[in-house]
Amino acid sequence: MTTDHASHSARPCLSQSRPSRLALPTLLLGGFITVFDLFVVNVAIPPMQADLGAGFAEIGLVVAGYALAFGVLLIAGGRLGDRYGRRRLYAVGMVGFALTSFLCGIAPDAASLIVARGLQGATAAILFPQVYALLRVMYDEAGRRRAFGLLGMTLGLAAIAGQVLGGVLIEANILGLGWRMIFLVNLPVGLAAAVLARSLPESRAPGALGVDWAGICLATAGLLLLLLPLLEGPASGWPLWTWASMAASVAVLTGFVLWEARVMQQGGDPTVDLGLFRNRDFSAGSLVVLLIYSTSTSLFLCFSLLIQSGLGLTPFEAGLVFAPASGGFVVASWAAPKIQARLGPLGIAGGMLVYAAGLAALIVMTSGLGDRSDLSSVLPAFILVGIGQGLSMTPLLNLVIGMVDERHAGMAAGGVATLQQVGGAFGVSIVGIFFVGLLGTDAGDGTAQVSRHAAAFSGAMIYNLAAVIVSAGLIAWGALKHRTTSLERTA
Repeated sequence: MTTDHASHSARPCLSQSRPSRLALPTLLLGGFITVFDLFVVNVAIPPMQADLGAGFAEIGLVVAGYALAFGVLLIAGGRLGDRYGRRRLYAVGMVGFALTSFLCGIAPDAASLIVARGLQGATAAILFPQVYALLRVMYDEAGRRRAFGLLGMTLGLAAIAGQVLGGVLIEANILGLGWRMIFLVNLPVGLAAAVLARSLPESRAPGALGVDWAGICLATAGLLLLLLPLLEGPASGWPLWTWASMAASVAVLTGFVLWEARVMQQGGDPTVDLGLFRNRDFSAGSLVVLLIYSTSTSLFLCFSLLIQSGLGLTPFEAGLVFAPASGGFVVASWAAPKIQARLGPLGIAGGMLVYAAGLAALIVMTSGLGDRSDLSSVLPAFILVGIGQGLSMTPLLNLVIGMVDERHAGMAAGGVATLQQVGGAFGVSIVGIFFVGLLGTDAGDGTAQVSRHAAAFSGAMIYNLAAVIVSAGLIAWGALKHRTTSLERTA
């Protein structure tokens, strides 16, 4: 679950007027709607596949396209708000999110939906950083603690609501629109929130950084050239173009690194400060963020296909299955800061081991599924996964950002937030290779359909299990290394 995002904009700037009573609910609504749309797709995947005739690759792009656009444009969205006004960019982002949601809802085919989801992710990247930035500048220290506490609660509830309410909307089949209503509902909500944005105080950051559009285009192109063949390759038999595309992605991403170095040398404002990665702790921590967040989106995508396409659950029933795991995540997220304060990074590594234990149990339990009556035996493992995610993912971001000097914290936070989303897109691509390969071209029907989906899910989740175990090992190794160094210095 990816409900915890770091805002890169850490510069305080006093607003010109006191916030109204509507300001906080308006910002919370902005956070809610963006996270809601991250999770609501989980229960809509099989209906979308059936309606649009889409395969795993197309559905993977619907999920990954949103995350990728969201991730690569987050830093740009924050900088635009710093420069041109956070209230203005909040309103622009909200209107854009409402209109692109409408485009998702009326998409006539899979290709149109993929493009619309990418645009929706881009507008979310404009909208979301303003929520964090405005909460920072609107309140004093005590007010910020309360506001960010409410925001965390709101994002957790959005994850649950996205799955349960999404299932209700799909099954209600309002005006015969089915899954399309999960997107169309954003239109009136988003436009109302844009109007309410007038209650927000305007603020800017003096000396705001510029946007490195060339760097963003290179990064986006390089990642797309990598993700497209990874998603399309398994179903198409890995034709020559997939290998050519991956080779091109290496060249383009190398060009991105060289460009960022040049911008730094010329005293410009790069998208990513490559100097941060000279810090080995930050580099290792960034790798852990990429790995651990690559497991979450792919897990829910494949589990949704298992319980709906395989076991035949309705979208609402699927939402009820997802909800307890989301609840476990929210509760564990509240407890995680206290555990980290007591145990330090080893507490995060322990949370990852809980996550790994849940995944291992899930792999074992799902591999033996026979029909939907066996699903109750899987739920404890799924809840354990949610608890492990909450104990590890929530405090991990603060740990990694804290590995750099305070003056670089804003840039580090933006990079980490980007890695969250890029990791999610990357995970869908990698896990899809195993899932599609194990499922086969003909999923069968009845018992054969259940067994094939169960085998595909349990086999694909081995990547997730390995990624979480490696992440736990890296965090534990770093913690023990620093503890040893500290003891040697005091000896």
